[in-house]
Amino acid sequence: MARIKSYHIRDFDWISFALTLILVGIGLVAVYSATYRVEQPYSPFFYKQLFGCISGLFIYFIFVLTDYRSLLRWGYWAYFVIIGLLIFTLAKGHIGMGGQRWINLGIIKVQPSELTKLCFPAFFGYYLYTHHERKLTFNDFIPIFILLGISFLLILKQPDLGTALILVFATLSMLWIAGVDKQFFICGFLACAIATPVLWNCLKPYQQQRILVFFGYGSLHKERYQIEQSKIAIGSGGMTGKGFLNGTQNQLFFLPESRTDFIFAVIAEEVGFCGVLIIILLYLLLFSRLFAMIATIKHMAIQVLAMGLLMHIVFSAMINICMVTDLLPIVGIPLPLISYGVSNLWITLASLGWLNGISMRRFYIDMHI
Repeated sequence: MARIKSYHIRDFDWISFALTLILVGIGLVAVYSATYRVEQPYSPFFYKQLFGCISGLFIYFIFVLTDYRSLLRWGYWAYFVIIGLLIFTLAKGHIGMGGQRWINLGIIKVQPSELTKLCFPAFFGYYLYTHHERKLTFNDFIPIFILLGISFLLILKQPDLGTALILVFATLSMLWIAGVDKQFFICGFLACAIATPVLWNCLKPYQQQRILVFFGYGSLHKERYQIEQSKIAIGSGGMTGKGFLNGTQNQLFFLPESRTDFIFAVIAEEVGFCGVLIIILLYLLLFSRLFAMIATIKHMAIQVLAMGLLMHIVFSAMINICMVTDLLPIVGIPLPLISYGVSNLWITLASLGWLNGISMRRFYIDMHI
């Protein structure tokens, strides 16, 4: 196993780390603003997010310093434990915000579905490694589809459609990198299109309502209230914003879920179009940097692992921003590194740390796991 001391300090990707640190800092300030009240400037949510940021950076460096091949092997076996945790969550999980998604550990509540974003790419990558000596056929991917289906149904049952979809989208990206025939994607898309009426009936009533709201249905004071308040906040920010802590939609309690799913609207109202454009640019720089790194990886199993670790963050950022701006239906997906939520922050930082660890070692790959 390669040791960290055999690599020079220049092998550490300081650029992606700096971009990550800036986004985490923006998120902490945004959570402070979203939860600020005159009578209690520093809310419990801010302190929890601060704890999440500090501990998350420790997690980041643990994943950087640990050899990615060891993490790949551990992640493969850990995924079976995660399946057990998902089942336990459905039976004994903490109920909140309309779902049974958390395991209460006292100080914090952990969301096992978040762990699937980190460990499913490891399961996929290690599985490919064990089959790397021969050309893969479609049948070789059946175990991947089975485990994905089980995970999807368990997460959907909580219900957490957003996380379930992120897992599917990230897996499709990994399948593409793994060389699955394009006909699979074409046939899958056509099958989903044909089965739309059946899939519609499988959705919960509130999920159907969110889709209808996206197409313009619902009352401005009921079903459409959340998205309309979000658009008002974003629009009222103008080009340069109203200033820090001066967002009226948030401070006057008009904007629901301001610290979590709709934190982008809080930021947009305070810093305006110019400010959110900088945030989007930071995401684009981070993602393009990591995509460029992934393109240099020669071993397919590690390339698939890296793609899976990155794509759940990419899809989450894209969907959240589009959701808040009414370009997509509302789903429960936080904005990576910025929204309040310790579990999501930990998993995102762990994924980025793992990617940086791969980046440090990608020119020294010796695939003897």
